Amino acid sequence: MTTAELAQFIDHTLLAPTATTADVAATIAEAARLGTKAVCLSPSVLPVQMPEGVDLSLAVVVGFPSGKHHSSIKAAEAALAAREGVDEVDMVIDIGAAIEGRYADVEADIRAVREAAPAPVLLKVIIESATLSDEAIVAVCEASERAGADFVKTSTGFHPAGGASVHAVALMAKTVGGRLGVKASGGVRTREQAEAMIAAGATRLGVSGSAALLADSATEGPVGY
Repeated sequence: MTTAELAQFIDHTLLAPTATTADVAATIAEAARLGTKAVCLSPSVLPVQMPEGVDLSLAVVVGFPSGKHHSSIKAAEAALAAREGVDEVDMVIDIGAAIEGRYADVEADIRAVREAAPAPVLLKVIIESATLSDEAIVAVCEASERAGADFVKTSTGFHPAGGASVHAVALMAKTVGGRLGVKASGGVRTREQAEAMIAAGATRLGVSGSAALLADSATEGPVGY
């Protein structure tokens, strides 16, 4: 895989609470320079100026990072993002509901966001896979598909249980069977890790230290990505 090909798997990410307007602008410019697939930002920074003449998607997070927002709040956040012209929304499920096996509630939560930000906006569902059993991972992926999601995503990168794992990515990819994309996010810092996730079935990667990863060296980014 060439560096340019690898870059097209990456959502170049800035979700630090301390991010300034200048940080956001620099992240967008860096994503354009690196040739990443998308830039992923906090919804509060909208609207943003995207570079002209560059095929770069704009994604924002919803219900981030805890997922413990009411579904109506997540939906409102997603609707606002859609009005601001985002291409993609990455929402966090109610992780406690998934742990308890309340998959109908998880599905309803996802469906509320899907209805608030309909296609062509892409919907990625963050399941915080490190907190879930294999059974729960499968069930939540199935709920995501029923609710109309386009991707399932491993992690926020902010949970102490950890981020993406090859095992979780492979299980998620097997469950969705190519009908949905799979995004590996949280702790993907080296080219070796990135390629392992892709080999396991990831079709997107959430990365903050994209320049270092694409240069094939480890990053020392903030906790979260």
